[in-house]
This record gives sequence, structure tokens and C-alpha cells, in this order.
Amino acid sequence: MVDYSTRWSVVEGAARGDPDARQEFVRRYERVVRAYLGARWRNTPLHQEIDDAAQEVFLRCFQPGGILGRTERERPGGFRAFLFGAVRNVARNAERKLGRRHDMPGEDPAYVDRIAAEGDGFSAVFDREWARAILTEAVAYQAERAQDTGEDAEKRVELLHLRFDEGMPIREIARLWEADPAWVHHEYAKARREFQAALEEVVRFHHPASPEEARREYEHILDTIR
Repeated sequence: MVDYSTRWSVVEGAARGDPDARQEFVRRYERVVRAYLGARWRNTPLHQEIDDAAQEVFLRCFQPGGILGRTERERPGGFRAFLFGAVRNVARNAERKLGRRHDMPGEDPAYVDRIAAEGDGFSAVFDREWARAILTEAVAYQAERAQDTGEDAEKRVELLHLRFDEGMPIREIARLWEADPAWVHHEYAKARREFQAALEEVVRFHHPASPEEARREYEHILDTIR
């Protein structure tokens, strides 16, 4: 598992060509990239190009002198803005190529006009998947910290899993654990605070230079998933 205290090293290592860092980079962000392309190209001939386009995004990130090597930790908007710009540029290039293929059977340039008319409305899809990716990182981070903290902390991670992933009410969890419901409620409140701390830490990683921007991003993520 990536060391969250040095997580920016994943970006830096991927830019240098480290294969493990690049694999982790793709694992972390591929779903976000594909979700954006899928929404942008739904019901168009380009939908069948999603695999190639997603690969192109990461190739552009990793190539010598590519955009990953030029990204900066202090960039306004954090890493979310960087990745959004990368995938949007790849999408636009593919759409321009489609617009020049008027003579190919089954190709309708009206699709390109429709995409252009909708503009960056697809960014909401990107933001939603980005928020989910950040939440997934926060869950993993909380679990990682719990392993170092002890059995009680690991139990609280399980409690959040049962409550949110399995949809179990607190009273049912208490029965499952043969525990006092009041104690389970107390542990649940503590588990939520621990998750909030983990989420804040993950967001600060993506916005290391500006505490104020990190706070706004944290609130943006919560608004996106509500």
C-alpha cells in the first residue's frame, strides 16, 4: 500500500518512469477518466473508442516531457484540475478527428456538434467519480491507520462497512456483535470522526500548498456525494 505521508511520490515516481508508481497512478484514476469519457461519448460513434482514449490519457501523462512531469503541487484546483484538463483535451482531439471523417459510413458529425453544445457539462460526472475515488482513498487510509492503532480501531472500520456498505442499522449491528447499542452508537460516532480525519488528510494531499483550497475541496466532495 502506498505510504500516505509521501503519496505525492506516486505522481513524481510515475513521471520518472517508475513502473509501480505508474501502475498505482492508473489504478487510482482510471475509473474517473473512463466515467467522464463514457458520459461525454454516450450514444455516439466515439463510445467504442473509450478504451483507446483512456490509454491515450495515461500515455500523455507518462511520456517523456509529458503533462505529468509538468504538473505542480501548487497548481490552483489541485490534481483534480490537472487530470480533468488532460482527459478533456484527449476527448476534444478525438472529436475533432471524428468531425473530419464525414465520408465514412455511419459517422454523423452532428454528434460532435451535440457534444460541443453541451460543453463542459460533463464535468459533473468527472467531479462525482473524483469524489468517489477520494472517498475510496480515505476508506483505505483509515483502514491502514487502524492496523497501526489496534483492534478497537479496526473494529470501527468494520462498523462503518456494516453501516454504509451493508446498510445495517446500528441496532442490528449491536445484535450481531452482542454488544450494548449505546456502546455501538458511541463507537460509530468515533468511527465517523476518524473517517473525517482520514478524508481531510487525503484532500490535503491533493492540495498541499493551500489549506484554504483544501477546505473548499473537502466541502465540494461532500456536496458532490450528498
